[in-house]
This record gives sequence, C-alpha cells and structure tokens, in this order.
Amino acid sequence: MSKLSRRIMLVTGASAPMAARAAAKGAEFTAMSPAGVYAKVGVKPVINGMGTVTVLGGSVMPAEVVQAMQDASRFYVRMPELKEKVGARIAELLNVPAAMVTTGAAGAITMATAACMAVGDAKRVGRLPDLEGMKTEVIQQKSHRSGYEAQMTLCGAKVIQVETREQLDRAINERTAMLFFLNKNDPDGKIKRDEWIAVGKKRGVPTFNDAAADVPPKSRLTDVLAQGFDLVCFSGGKGLMGPQATGVLLGRKDLIAAGQAVISPNGGVGRGMKVGKEEMMGLLAAIERYLRVDHDAEFKMLDGRVSEMMKTLSGVEGVETARMVPEIANQVPHLVVKWDEQRRKVSTQDLMKQLEGGDPSIAILGHGQGHVMVSVWMMRGSEHRVVAKRLREVLEKA
Repeated sequence: MSKLSRRIMLVTGASAPMAARAAAKGAEFTAMSPAGVYAKVGVKPVINGMGTVTVLGGSVMPAEVVQAMQDASRFYVRMPELKEKVGARIAELLNVPAAMVTTGAAGAITMATAACMAVGDAKRVGRLPDLEGMKTEVIQQKSHRSGYEAQMTLCGAKVIQVETREQLDRAINERTAMLFFLNKNDPDGKIKRDEWIAVGKKRGVPTFNDAAADVPPKSRLTDVLAQGFDLVCFSGGKGLMGPQATGVLLGRKDLIAAGQAVISPNGGVGRGMKVGKEEMMGLLAAIERYLRVDHDAEFKMLDGRVSEMMKTLSGVEGVETARMVPEIANQVPHLVVKWDEQRRKVSTQDLMKQLEGGDPSIAILGHGQGHVMVSVWMMRGSEHRVVAKRLREVLEKA
C-alpha cells in the first residue's frame, strides 16, 4: 500500500482526532483511492478547478471545522438557545448588529424576505405565507436576476423587476417589502449600490444584498452593512470553508430576530430549513478560522500556482494564457486559457469532456469558444500541476 493510500485510509476510517491530524498534514482526498469513502457508492472524487461551487460540494472543511462538528455531535443542547448564542457570537466577531445561521445563502434569502414582509415583527412572521397584513412585493433589477427568485416567492412574495431609477421610483409602494441586490452583478445594473441604498433609506424599504460567494476579501463581511444595506448574506460553505449546508444572514437586529422566529426548531416557512447543532458550531469555527487566516499569504500562494501552470502551458502553438482576478465574486487568482478552435481542432466542450473523463477527473469552467478558466483556489497539494499537465496534453494532441 502506498503512503498516500495509507493517509487516505487514516482520514476516512480512523477516529476524528486522527483524521484531523492527517488532514492538517495535507492528506489529499483526490487521489482516487479505492479505500476512499465515496468508493462504496461508486462515486469518484474530482479535482476542483471551478472554485467554491455548490455543484462540486463548495469547499473542503479545514480540520478545526471538522473537529468542532465532531465535538458538537456528542451532546444535546437546547436548540433555541444555541442558535441565539451562536448568532450573537458571530455578530460580535464581525462587529455587526446581529447574525443568524441559515441553510446556505439560499435559506438566508428566504429568511430575509420573510422578515422584511413582516416588517421585522417576530410574531407576525410566523403566519407566512398567509399575506394578510404583510408587505407582499420584492423589487430587483433585471440585471440582478440570480436564479434564486423562488427563495423569495416561497414566502408568497411577488418579485417586481426594474431597470432604471425612474422605474424603481414608480414600483415602490405600500406593498414593497424589500429591495433585493445581487452583489456580484453591481457592474451590470443601471442603478448602482449607493443609489439603491439611498432609495431604500428615503422610501423606508429594507435593502438586502446577496453576497453569497463574495469572500474574500475578509473586509466584505463587514463593509456591505457599513455601506448602508440593512441585510446581507454569505454562503458558509464557499470562501468561509464551513459546512456546505450553511449560510449566514447579517444585519438589523429586528429583521434578524424575525428571521430567527421562523427557522427550525420553530414553526413557519423556515421549519424545513433545519440547521443542526453540528453545522452551527462548524460555521462558527469556520468564521473564527477565517478571521485568523493570512489572506495575503494565501493570495501569493495562489498566484504562484497560476504562474506555474502558465509556464507549463507555454510554448503550445496557438495557445494563450493569462492571470485573472474577478472583480467581485471569487476574488482570487485564476488561470485563463484561450486557443483557436479551428487551428487546434478541439472545442471548449470537447476539452472539458476529456478532462472530466480522465483519471483523475478534472472540472474547470468553460467561457465560450476556445476559452476556459481554471480556479486554483480549492486545489490541494500538487493538483494544479496535474491540471496543467492534462491541459497541455489535450491541447497538444488536438
């Protein structure tokens, strides 16, 4: 048995403390060992070149997060007390008015909508989707459609779409519950964040910002509320590297209290959005860790990976590479690869299919004809070298 296979067995089959120590030493789960935990159901792990995407499981939790969840699993607690105390601790750590743990950023959208529809009334919010006496409309820019509108309509809300400031002014009325803003789409909208916030303040309508995948930078955890938004949500299982099934909603105390009133173990529209004691303590541990991490050093390390991949791909005729850092979401170095499909005789989809079907299987992002992007953020150990080598092999063969 190889040393790497033995490390995998330690992580997947040993006690939690041993697993944590093995993970801390850099054990790579992507080695495709038959002893891996996923082998029993016939699923093969992949090298993640897409980033913190839900379709690949978000992120891999650090050892201290796994340990916190393991420790939390051994005891019973009063869940209403735990969710209040964990929320208070997160708010303290981030220096924000209030916080609550949710079932992903999608669950946070529903809780934010419910709270705003009930005007922050913790007693009234439990009646949803009975709309009697409630605000019933949410306004968003067309360019800010997120695909998560169902998380708002679940509460009975009607989503109104606008494009210009004039349309926004006309759309706001006594039924307006919330102004929805998608952080990463700010460059695409005609109404920028400062104006969106100002309108909400002037008209007395809470503003909510969906910033699910928008850490790093670390400052974003506090600066969105500092800009004037009433509520903001982040995914717990992406950049924070907490449990994939968690999110965090931050903002006004009255609105957070109303959201807490309808999430499990209480009844209401959030009853099915159950956050376990293990996830709560895991997310808290993830946030504590995130605030300690040297993000500048991490950025330099990721930059080094991209540079090394570019060097591996240099000299392939007709292939161009570049380094790119997204303006908002996933704000870390990425590798961009471009080529002439007619010249190299391989399409973007063909290349991605070959990477996916290889051993190890590799997932990357397609960006049009002869254009892919590779995130090195969630790669571990020498996986970036494996990806660069496979990219070169496929492109040269073509």
